[in-house]
Amino acid sequence: MSILIDKNTRLIVQGITGRDGSFHASKMKAYGTNVVGGTSPGKAGELTDGIPVFNTVKDAVNETGADTSVIFVPAPFAKDAMMEAADAGIKLIIAITEGVPTLDVIEAYHFIRQRGANLIGPNCPGLISPGKGLVGIMPSMIFKQGSTGVISRSGTLTYEVVYNLTEHSMGQSTAIGVGGDPVVGLYFIELLEMFENDPETDSIALIGEIGGDAEERAAAYIKKHITKPVAVFIAGQQAPPGKQMGHAGAIISSGSGTAAEKIAAFEAAGVPVAKEPSQIPDLLKKRR
Repeated sequence: MSILIDKNTRLIVQGITGRDGSFHASKMKAYGTNVVGGTSPGKAGELTDGIPVFNTVKDAVNETGADTSVIFVPAPFAKDAMMEAADAGIKLIIAITEGVPTLDVIEAYHFIRQRGANLIGPNCPGLISPGKGLVGIMPSMIFKQGSTGVISRSGTLTYEVVYNLTEHSMGQSTAIGVGGDPVVGLYFIELLEMFENDPETDSIALIGEIGGDAEERAAAYIKKHITKPVAVFIAGQQAPPGKQMGHAGAIISSGSGTAAEKIAAFEAAGVPVAKEPSQIPDLLKKRR
């Protein structure tokens, strides 16, 4: 099995006629994702790589029965795009766009939850259930179908960890990049619960980084609720306080959010922490 997406997912691409939207729509379609449509105001009736274009998400949902949306629109319009998708009945919204103002994300997040939908991102690479579906910008060639779930705040580190898992013949059930902004949608605890309840996921790799306390809360949740093997890598171990490192959310402020604090929380919960991403496969194998 997998979580969130599979072969039955019906995907629309918001911003499909733009440079990034059209490029990745073709990549997702080529992977086998069921891309049923896209949106671009004023361009209804056009085709992008054979994918029909609609003016609005509501039109696309009514015509195609879409249940999932991926967003490739510029940051100033991302809030409206996310809210439009939820208002049209889309149940899973993946926002790839980076640079979305935090207050916009907060407003969109609460609107989406009120509509009974879920958000992944923004500023994320999306997700993939290998052999079933790709929604986002992940490099599909490094993934292999299997039973290890992957949750990550970092796109690049996701790829490094997945490459090592695949090299060790440890395929993935689903891999999700949650995004590196201060406020995003689905996060560690919700996704850990989904993987715990997925009968075909037998282990979990979690990739965190400095900033915030999400990793500490995840460690406490794992200790109480997760029965499957988990291994962790925390990025930013050499990061100086007060300096943003890559992601908007990756900043140590007022002495909190350090890598050392996060590592200590996982170790106290009995979860092994890798010194390097390449150690993740061995740590998981030892706990299976």
